Amino acid sequence: MSGTSSSQRTALSLAASGMPVLPLRRGKVPFGNCPACAGNACGGRPNMKTPGPCQCPGICHAWAAATTDPDVITSPAWAEAWQRAVCVGYYPGGAGLTVVDLDDADALTWARTALPATRTVSTTRGEHWIYRGTMASRNAVRPGVDIKSTMAYARYLGPGTGTMADLPDAVRALAVKEPSPVRPAAHAAVAPAGFGGGECPHRTPAYLARGIAMAEQRITEASSAVHATVYGTFLAVLSRHGRCGCLTDTHVIRLFTAAQAKGETARHCADAWNNARTTLGL
Repeated sequence: MSGTSSSQRTALSLAASGMPVLPLRRGKVPFGNCPACAGNACGGRPNMKTPGPCQCPGICHAWAAATTDPDVITSPAWAEAWQRAVCVGYYPGGAGLTVVDLDDADALTWARTALPATRTVSTTRGEHWIYRGTMASRNAVRPGVDIKSTMAYARYLGPGTGTMADLPDAVRALAVKEPSPVRPAAHAAVAPAGFGGGECPHRTPAYLARGIAMAEQRITEASSAVHATVYGTFLAVLSRHGRCGCLTDTHVIRLFTAAQAKGETARHCADAWNNARTTLGL
């Protein structure tokens, strides 16, 4: 196949085996979004919260550009990128895989005692441990350890050595982040000193119910930038009710349910809630 780069040839070989691939540029990062999506002007691919290919004709939306289609890989839109590519990336989740990226000697020492043996690939500073099965991706699950599976990409560094094992619960557990507990409402909630004093001013059931209903509506009606809308809504609710004991688990579940109906994961909801609490110093 004359005229193709070595990266493109590697990509075609991987794609033929069922591995979704994409070119990575200098810095070992994806190419920028297409002109229509530059700067995330599109608000994010409509189904960016779920695994699947990007619908843009060029190399767009990072991991979502990964493909097994040889016609796309050899298309004019991708040709220049392959000439500039420094390596081949792939989408582990799209191939039914999870990569545990161990970035230093301490992480490797931990993995050798905590995780079952599987196929390994050497990296510049450590190893990729590859398991059969998918899960949510998450960075910095412990020092020097990232997880790359759904909605993430990894560098292809060779076939590796060893027999690939099924994804163990020990790896799945690494990505679980418990949300901070919500302070339950008390029957005589009192605002903290310096926050107005006296009995909680939001104890009127109708006031709180209306606020939660409006927050649910704002999330439900979001047509783009859903994650930002969810965070902004959580921030608004907590700024109004987060210091006085009004919010209960039931209220928070209602907000999380509305967000998940728009495609947010439980993890994204928990992260957005905790980030909002941190921003407000709660």
